[in-house]
Amino acid sequence: MKKVFTVEEIKRKMEQYCVYQDRCHKEVETKLKEYQLIPQARELILLHLFEHNFLNEERFSKSFARGKFRIKKWGKERIVRELKLRDITSANIKIALKEIEEEDYIGTLNELVEKKNLLIKESNLYKRKKKLFDYLKYRGYETELVMEVINVIMKKPL
Repeated sequence: MKKVFTVEEIKRKMEQYCVYQDRCHKEVETKLKEYQLIPQARELILLHLFEHNFLNEERFSKSFARGKFRIKKWGKERIVRELKLRDITSANIKIALKEIEEEDYIGTLNELVEKKNLLIKESNLYKRKKKLFDYLKYRGYETELVMEVINVIMKKPL
């Protein structure tokens, strides 16, 4: 049998959910659906979360971009794609991408290329470049940037 909660109890649970980690609107709505609330109660809780700054899309998108870049070393394209999946506005996505310093971005890309290049066992230069390219595209780095870095690194002896 499912436990029944009051609107106040659910409100507190949602506050804790948002405090633990920055959440986007979509994540909170998905979590609220688990409680099978009537639409008015859901709106009341969402309004409360917005008014008391538990839910802030700009803050979420900034921390998401910073975290995914620093921890998972994702590129801007992947971050943008993931933010769009979470229904974040284009304006908030632009603000979030400003959190990534260009110097750090290029440095991380070079670091990934160097590491991956050492791990690839392929001797054919073109296949090696293709594997590096595919790896970096999956990570979400821009095509022009990836090609530029690969061409520079491939001119160096192993």
